[in-house]
Amino acid sequence: MSTKRPGPTKAPADGPKRRKMLPISDKVKLLDMLREGKSYAAVARHYGINESSVRYIKKEEKNIRTTAAVNFNTNAKRVVTVRNKTMVRMETALALWINDCRKKNITLDTNVICTKARMLYENFAVSDGEEGEDAGPSASAADTVGEDARPPASAADKVPSAFNASKGWFEKFKKRFGLKNVCLHGEMASADTAEAEAFVNNKFKAIIEEGGYKPKQVFNMDETALFWKRMPSRTFIMQEEAKAPGFKVHKDRLTLAMCGNAAGFMIKPGLIYRSKNPRALKNKNKDELPVYWMYNAKAWMTKALNLDWFKNCFIPEVKCYLRGKGLDFKVLLLLDNAGGHGNDLAYDGVQIEFLPPNTTSLIQPMDQGVIRAFKALYTRNTLQHLVDAMDSDQDFSLKDYWRGYTIASCLQNIQRAIQEMKTETLKACWKKLWPEAVQNATGGSLDEVHHSAVETAVNLAKQIGGDGFNDMSPDDINALIDGDAQPLTDAELAEMTKPQSDDEREEGEEDTRDEEEGLTLGRLATMVRMATELKRVAEEWDPLMSRSLQFSNVIDGGMSVYKDLFAFRRREH
Repeated sequence: MSTKRPGPTKAPADGPKRRKMLPISDKVKLLDMLREGKSYAAVARHYGINESSVRYIKKEEKNIRTTAAVNFNTNAKRVVTVRNKTMVRMETALALWINDCRKKNITLDTNVICTKARMLYENFAVSDGEEGEDAGPSASAADTVGEDARPPASAADKVPSAFNASKGWFEKFKKRFGLKNVCLHGEMASADTAEAEAFVNNKFKAIIEEGGYKPKQVFNMDETALFWKRMPSRTFIMQEEAKAPGFKVHKDRLTLAMCGNAAGFMIKPGLIYRSKNPRALKNKNKDELPVYWMYNAKAWMTKALNLDWFKNCFIPEVKCYLRGKGLDFKVLLLLDNAGGHGNDLAYDGVQIEFLPPNTTSLIQPMDQGVIRAFKALYTRNTLQHLVDAMDSDQDFSLKDYWRGYTIASCLQNIQRAIQEMKTETLKACWKKLWPEAVQNATGGSLDEVHHSAVETAVNLAKQIGGDGFNDMSPDDINALIDGDAQPLTDAELAEMTKPQSDDEREEGEEDTRDEEEGLTLGRLATMVRMATELKRVAEEWDPLMSRSLQFSNVIDGGMSVYKDLFAFRRREH
C-alpha cells in the first residue's frame, strides 16, 4: 500500500497579515533618506515595508512634514490632510500658543483657549483668503502605511467657515495635538508655591538620598527662544528692515536647549533652526559646531527633537564629562512639563523626573536667571561684534555689515556667552532646589552678570552711533532680552505658521552649485601664504621689534594646525 503524499503545509491561522504602521517621526526620517538619494527599494528594506508604501509616503510628503513640524505627538500615525488650510494653521498656532503659555505659567482655561481659537481663525481666514471655503482637516489616506485613498469627506464631516470652537472640536483638537493630559479646566497657572516647597522638601530630597546622586550627576534642561538677529526696536536698522519688503530677519528665531548640572557645568547647548543646511554653514562639519544642530520648519521643540537631543547630545556629553571626573554614569535629569518634552526618554543609568506643573519659575535651575544672563551676554557680544568690525574697516557700513551677520556669526556669539558663564555663578542657580549642593558657592550672582552685560551693551551701542544707538538705555536692552517673557502675540503666531516663501528658502538653504568645498590644498596654501605676509608687514611696520616678534609667535602657534594639515595634504597629493 503506497504512502499517502502529505498535502501542502497550511499557514498558521493567525488571521490576516497586519499592515506595518510607521509613526510620523519615522516617516520624516524615511523621506530624508529619499532626499539623500537612497532608492525606494533600499528604504523599503530598511523599514521592512513594501516599496509601494514608500512611494505612497513620498506622495504624501508635504502633509507629513507639515504635521511633523508642528505636532508635539510625533509618535502618532495619523497625518492631517490640508483641505482648509486656515483651520490647520489656526490649530497649529493654537497648540504653539498653549505650549508657550504653559512654560510661562500663564493662566489658561477652556473658555480662554476657545476664544483665542476663534480670534486666530478669523485673522488667518482674512490673510489666507479662505473665508468662504467649507472644508476641514480630516484623517488622510496616509494614516496607515500603504493604505488606499479614502473617498472624500461627506458634507457632515466638513468644518464650516463660521468657526465656533465647539466643545466637540476642542476635544478632537486636544487629541490631535497630544494635549489630552493638559489641565485646561480653569485652574490657575500662577506659580504654585506650596507645590514647589513640597517637591523640594519631600520628593526631590528623597530622590537624591535614594539615588545617592552627587551634584555633578544632577542635570536640568530648559529651552528658550532666541531672536538671534534682532536689535532694540528704536534702532534705525530695525526700523528700516520693518519697512522693507520680503523676509524679516529680525523675526528669525531659533530654540536653544540649555542644560547644566548642580556643579556648575553646562553641556553643549542643543539648537533648533528652521533649516537643515543654512548657506552660512556650508562645508561646516556639524559635529564640530559649538551647538548640537537640529531643525524643523518652525524651529520649535517637539517630542521627536527632544528625544534626538537626549540620545545624541545629552547622553554622550554627560558620559564624557562623568568619565573625566571619575564618576559612574548615574544621572538624574530634571525637566519641566512642556508639551515638547516626551515621557518616552529612557536610558540605562538615567533617571528622568518632571517638575510639578506651575513651579518652574520658582525652582527650575535654568529659570533662576541663567537664560536671562545668557541673553544679556549674547546681546553684548553681538554689539561688540559690530564695534570690532567698525574699528577694523574705514569704509564700515552698519547696514551692510548687519546684512552679513549670519547664523554662523550667531553661533560664535552663543559659544562666547556660554564660555563666560562661570562655574560658581551657574552653581548658584540651584540654590532654591538644592541648597545643600551650593552652600560654598562663591563668585558673582547671575543678576550681577546680567547687569554688567547690559551696562557694557549700552556703552557699545553709543560707540556705534546713529538713531536708536546714541540714546540707548538699559531699558531698551532689557526689553530686547525679555521680549519672549510675554505670551506669543497673534503677529508672531502668524509668522511662525505661515508657509515658507521662496525668499525664506533661498535665505536659509545652502547653495548647491558645484564648487570647491572645505580646506582644499589650494586654500591651505593661500592661508599659509597670507599668514606669512601678515608676519612680514608687522615686522616691517611696527617700530617695536619685541611686539612684532610676540605677534609672529602668536601667528605661528595659531597656524601650526593648518601648516601640518597643508604638509599632509601635499604629501598625499
